Parts: sequence; structure tokens; C-alpha cells
Amino acid sequence: MLFANKKPEERRRDLKAALESGRIIQMPGAHEPIVARIIEEFDFDGIYISGGALSASLAMPDIGLTTMTEVIQRGRQISRVTDLPSLIDLDTGFGEAMNTARAIQECEESGISGCHIEDQLSPKRCGHLENKTIIETQAMCEKIKAAVEAKRDPNFLIMVRTDSMASEGIDAAIERSIAYIQAGAEAIFPEALETPNEYEMFRKAIDVPLLANMTEFGKTPLYSLKELENFGFNIVIYPVSSLRIALGAIEDSFSALKEKGSLSSQVDKMQTRKRLYEILKYEEYNQFDNDLYNFKL
Repeated sequence: MLFANKKPEERRRDLKAALESGRIIQMPGAHEPIVARIIEEFDFDGIYISGGALSASLAMPDIGLTTMTEVIQRGRQISRVTDLPSLIDLDTGFGEAMNTARAIQECEESGISGCHIEDQLSPKRCGHLENKTIIETQAMCEKIKAAVEAKRDPNFLIMVRTDSMASEGIDAAIERSIAYIQAGAEAIFPEALETPNEYEMFRKAIDVPLLANMTEFGKTPLYSLKELENFGFNIVIYPVSSLRIALGAIEDSFSALKEKGSLSSQVDKMQTRKRLYEILKYEEYNQFDNDLYNFKL
């Protein structure tokens, strides 16, 4: 009722099995815990927890202003409500190697199934913006080694995102990714790829799972699931989509409220009270309450 039925260890095993299945898995982003419930109801493979969506929900840009505590707290809130595995964005690891190690262990303690850390220097930038500064390869490898050594559950996924494509080119991004794998990275997230050829080059050079980022309004075309599968990628995320959908609907409805003085024209676009209660599992809470207070000796 209050928490998922599956233990974190089970969800991590599920993620590992899915990655080994040979099919591509979809992990839509959930900017709030209730969105994770909806993603689960639609039978997706997992939940993505975006640092960019979290920053935006706090009315801040995605430039590394959120703290480890804020990010992992949101990760725990989301992962606890669903039996699906969750993958969280840990930005640059919140500091140097030791900070990254702590972040990994905090993630494990919070029930999250895996994470990715990126090779930018602070202040970081959204992966689809210009003027990103990239960390030296050796320093990033040290962070990765610290992350791998820190994890206690062997099935907790350590993924590395490289933002080097824009500033160093695809050959350098592939070279970095190979070094990251040698340091212990179990999956690679090459950010801001654009052409089919770039996807195929990464797949040919890299022998661990690869993640594709289908974020709207970015540099990457919104390829279909089948196209990404044909490129040989293993995971696809839609990181900020739930937030953008929600904010778009809010703006439209509040515009109508301001113009007409009522939301009556918008009610048919809203989720009903009945549907909301279904997602919240309201009846389970009500049954628990009745069983407790109707107990008789």
C-alpha cells in the first residue's frame, strides 16, 4: 500500500534481466511519484528520474543547483511507489570521487535500481545546450572506479553519460566511453547524438548497453522505438516529457480561467476524481482504516 511490493533487490534484478533480454526497454520520466504509478499501469519497463525535470519542478535551471539530498529524496519518493526498476540522473556525482561514492550508496539505500553520472565540470549544463566543459578522462575514470567500489548490490547499475560529443566530436566521445568501460562503467549514455550514423558508430564500438535520450526540443530527432532498436540501443528514456505535458495543460487551462473566469470549459480535459483515487489506491487505504477501527474482541 504505502510502498511497492517488490524489494529493491528484486527490481534491480529485473532491470539487469531486461538489459540482457536483447530487446530495447522504455523508461519514461516521472517528475512526481504519482506519474510513476501511471507509467507502471501502462506496462512500461521502468522509470527514469531526471535531474532536469527535478530542477524545473523547483523552478531552477538544470545547471547543478540541486543537492544530492534533494535528488535522492525525490528518487526515493518515486521508487517506493512502483514495482518497476528506476534509473536516476546523478548529474556529476555531486563532487569528486568520494562524493560520488556516497551518492551511489545513498541511491542503493533509497531503493533505486541504477544511476548515471556524467563527465561535465560544474557548473554543468543541460546535455542539449552549448558551452559544456568536460572533465579530464582520467579524473572521470577515478569517479567511475569510486562508484563501482561503493556499490554493495552487484545488480545496481552504474551508467556513465558522456557529454563530450558536442565539444570533442564522436571519435573522442567513443574513445572516452571505452575508457569509462575499462574503469567499470556497465552502460553508456552518449548524449546529444543526432544522425543514424552516429548511433550506429557507437553501437559498433561499444559492447555494453547503450541509452538513447528522446528529449523534446533538443538536438536529437525523436526516433521511434523501432528505429532505436535497429540502431542497436538497449534503453530509451523520455526524461522531461511528463513535466512538459503537465505544464502545457496547466498553461492552457489557466489561460482559459483568466479569460473566461471559470474552468468549466476545461473539465473534460481533466483527470476525474475517480481515476485519481484509482491511481492513489484510495480503496486500499480505506480498507486498512476500516479493518483497524472496526476490530472487535
